[in-house]
Amino acid sequence: MTSNSDLLILAMDHRASLLRDLYGIDGAPTSAQTARICAHKALIFDGLLRAIDDGVDASRVGVLVDERYGAAVAVRAKDARIDLSMPIERSGEPLFLLEYGTFGDDDWVQHVQQYSPNRVKVLVRDNPQGSFNRTLQFDRLIAVSNALHASGRTFMIELMVPATLGQLQSVGSDALRYDAELRPGLTVQVIEQMQDEGIEPDIWNFEGLDSAADARAAVASAQRGGRSAVNCIVLGRAASRERVDHWLAVAAAVDGFRGFVIGRSVWEKPLADHLAGTASEAQLVQQVADAFTHFATVWGD
Repeated sequence: MTSNSDLLILAMDHRASLLRDLYGIDGAPTSAQTARICAHKALIFDGLLRAIDDGVDASRVGVLVDERYGAAVAVRAKDARIDLSMPIERSGEPLFLLEYGTFGDDDWVQHVQQYSPNRVKVLVRDNPQGSFNRTLQFDRLIAVSNALHASGRTFMIELMVPATLGQLQSVGSDALRYDAELRPGLTVQVIEQMQDEGIEPDIWNFEGLDSAADARAAVASAQRGGRSAVNCIVLGRAASRERVDHWLAVAAAVDGFRGFVIGRSVWEKPLADHLAGTASEAQLVQQVADAFTHFATVWGD
């Protein structure tokens, strides 16, 4: 059930998808484009602060933001005592790669130390029946997991389980059926396989589940074998408000779920409207605040 330790995170660490989908940028942005993206992330963060001003409990609020376009936001979050999570993965890659440095050096560790976030996040795409190099990805995750725990830092895995072609065909190419019928079991398999390999996140952040039974099964896997301190949180996955509302309602009623990480479902439309010239900066900020407040209310006290 929900508690004072709940963590309601606004995700704004998007990079590759943000440039492609909202800014129409193919390749590396120019310095002017980079400055514009950074300014818009600052406005989104202003929306989070407005939500706090409007009544969302600051002690439960967090932000997940990248260094590349959100370094200033990370600094502001620390200054404002807002819980800070930061990613270390390169955006848009099917296999886990580091944003800075390589697995043979400690460059990525120095970037973490520079901002000292409350937790370090890695987005992982995995499927037990996938054809990509799972062994290599597991080896990289083991190295990161060990390094973060050795330094006393909190490790969060953002887990996405994309369907294989065969899995999607087995449910009539219906993505909703895949989510309901196959993804929950696959999520459990991935969690347990990673644990068996020695990958030990403190928080599992995965796509929302449609039933309480599936949510309980996921928590049981995350906490198996004496891992009672491990928590789960809901990933919004840019889904519709109605879908995210359902996922939140399911998870909030299950012990072991601690909160949510929601990004594009909060700020994508306000930002798109602003880029189209149909929403001012002030409207963007307020719309972000309203959307975040909505999801915080759905999660509950």
